[in-house]
Amino acid sequence: MAGVEPSKTRQVYLVLRDRIAGGRLDDQGTLPPEQALAAEYGVSRVTVRRALAELEQEGLIARRRGAGTFVLGAGGAKPIVADFSDVLANLVAMGRETAVRLLAFDYREPSAAIASTLKLNAGEKTQFSVRVRLIDGQPFSHLTTHVPQRIGVTYTEADLAARPLLSLLERSGVQIERATQEVTAVLATPDVAAALDVEVGSALLGTTRTVFAADGSGVEHLSALYRPDRYALHMEMVRTEAAGVRRWATVLAPAAGDRITKKAS
Repeated sequence: MAGVEPSKTRQVYLVLRDRIAGGRLDDQGTLPPEQALAAEYGVSRVTVRRALAELEQEGLIARRRGAGTFVLGAGGAKPIVADFSDVLANLVAMGRETAVRLLAFDYREPSAAIASTLKLNAGEKTQFSVRVRLIDGQPFSHLTTHVPQRIGVTYTEADLAARPLLSLLERSGVQIERATQEVTAVLATPDVAAALDVEVGSALLGTTRTVFAADGSGVEHLSALYRPDRYALHMEMVRTEAAGVRRWATVLAPAAGDRITKKAS
């Protein structure tokens, strides 16, 4: 049992943290008593107490004896909500509001799959990088990118650590036209878990994005992993009708200055 209890504590911690971030609280902005939480999640009060201690250490809650557990609106890292309908402009805005930690930067031959996706010539290398982005000093995304070498040589390691990659691509003269993106769920590997400060095997939001220039050539392949408690994708949709068939359609994004918002924890 000793090996199981920490895992239960972490599970309760993550559920409560998500509950706090989503504003799913009572009218007084408090969490239920320990006994009620233990019954709700099927764990011991000791497990709940340990989970609450982690939340309190992060500054998300304040426990007051005899009064309850109160949520602190200003505590912890505030999640980023990204507009899914205009990801490219959104990422540039994100780069201006967050910090970056560069973990790797070199030139290498990409996998056959990435080379094919970017439509590279035989033997063409890519500029490879791994970055971790932080919000309020805490990591929320792990980014692995491949950029064709002919473009990658236009910026330095220092440039990538200081500026959003998309702005560096455009500075090099690339005219970005479109991108494809897939979203899935991914489990954290040991290296990613260490970078994002989560447990190995934790669920992450994963996106794979390929950016194309106006001439159809691939200019960036991105594999991004996000902590779901610190990042969310937002999409506005409306019901439309064509040829007698009703379906959902994406609403166009607002002005560039409105791409990123931070929601209160």
